[in-house]
Amino acid sequence: MTSASVADGSTLGDRVRRVHAQFPTGVMVVTTSVDGTPHGLAVNAFSSVSLDPPVVLFCVNKASRTHAHLYGAEWAAVNILSHRQLGVAKRFASSGNDKFAGLDWAPSPHGAPVVDGVSAWLEVELRLKIDASTHTIFTGQVHNATSAEVPPLVYLAPGLFDGARLLEATDHEEGKA
Repeated sequence: MTSASVADGSTLGDRVRRVHAQFPTGVMVVTTSVDGTPHGLAVNAFSSVSLDPPVVLFCVNKASRTHAHLYGAEWAAVNILSHRQLGVAKRFASSGNDKFAGLDWAPSPHGAPVVDGVSAWLEVELRLKIDASTHTIFTGQVHNATSAEVPPLVYLAPGLFDGARLLEATDHEEGKA
């Protein structure tokens, strides 16, 4: 392994962003409803914390318009987008406008919007909201979970990919005969 040069003048933030871009992630839309109005945004910072009890976490930038709605909410839905939902990902990654206009969705048992056609979704009771610099880490206990067994949408720089077309890894070391 070689060490990377920092002679290019890039900031640590730039270099960390490039490192993160090497890590493939699923694409989620986190949603909540406030007084009957749906709110949501695209996230890729999501993780399982525990299976017993089932707990997950996701991270949201405090500058997001959806942040305040999630921060005040008790319930959220984590919608894991399918490989057919590139348009939904782009819609929820943008700022402004009514992201739910013309979108098919239904409320979860506790009212958080579940987008039609997702690979899977989780209904989460939000428990902890942890300050983490520019973001908030939301943790919550899962109360409902549904998987449609449809391949996910995957992010890997420089773009979004069909999770059904990933190649299985082979057992070999690079540079070895």
